[in-house]
Amino acid sequence: MEFHFLGTGAGVPSTKRNVSSLVIRFLQRNGNLWMIDCGEGTQQQVLHSSVKLSKLEKIFITHLHGDHIFGLPGLLGSRSFQGGTTPLSIYGPKGIRSFIEQSLAISKTTLLYPIQIHELEDGIIYENEAFTVRCSLLDHVMPSFGFRIEEKSQSGELLVDKLKEKGVTPGPIYKKLKAKEKVQLPSGEWIDGIDFVGPDIEGRIVSILGDTKPCEAALQLAQSANVLIHEATFSKEHEDMAHQYGHSTAYDAAKVARDAKVKTLILNHISARYEGRSYILEEEAKDIFLNTYVAYDSYVHHLRHNNH
Repeated sequence: MEFHFLGTGAGVPSTKRNVSSLVIRFLQRNGNLWMIDCGEGTQQQVLHSSVKLSKLEKIFITHLHGDHIFGLPGLLGSRSFQGGTTPLSIYGPKGIRSFIEQSLAISKTTLLYPIQIHELEDGIIYENEAFTVRCSLLDHVMPSFGFRIEEKSQSGELLVDKLKEKGVTPGPIYKKLKAKEKVQLPSGEWIDGIDFVGPDIEGRIVSILGDTKPCEAALQLAQSANVLIHEATFSKEHEDMAHQYGHSTAYDAAKVARDAKVKTLILNHISARYEGRSYILEEEAKDIFLNTYVAYDSYVHHLRHNNH
């Protein structure tokens, strides 16, 4: 997986940070993309990245503040203007359907592809053969959700060298053995695929939280995540103000990472007051959770299997 941070600022754009948008690129799934939030100017940020709107499958909206949704109608239109025809699913809090439908209708924007809009409730919101996505309501000044993406375990690698030692050459038999079936060789010997497949590859967990002050739901969504992407609008010095407006400090985010036993913490949604000084937030978080990064626009984070 790759995480492309298109916008990492809070509230309003600054000279260094645009407002919220993140794209996940699934390298093992044909490079398909999921987007989380789509603040104003996201299209422009896409132009400076390797993100292709034609590969976009899903958009998840954490909440309906403008810095998280005002780029959405334009991006939907551009995807159509650029020849996008594949279906697109959009998930967001109650009100997202009205926002999208009215924006497109008033601007007379016609899409050349079907969209499905799902308004969120706590629980599993999407599942296929590879992933389960669940969401929970966080604690902000308006309904704001966090998402937990759980990758399902994959079958281990076929032990090709071990098979070649037995004289088993590539062919349809490999597929059966990979499926852990029993197969009879031309010699009459039976072999069991279980003996020729390596250990299962454990699925990865990614937690992405919308705007929130510290709450139990954030901690639960983050449990044992390989990557936790957590807002850090303020430093601990402004903790009272952060919590008053439903936000977290870098210290708050680090406590969640530590207590949930995550592997990597990425701080996001950074106030413009830290322009050129985001090291303050990084140092504050690293005091209690060392494996911390501060996201910046155009930053790409790579998550491989067994990545710590």
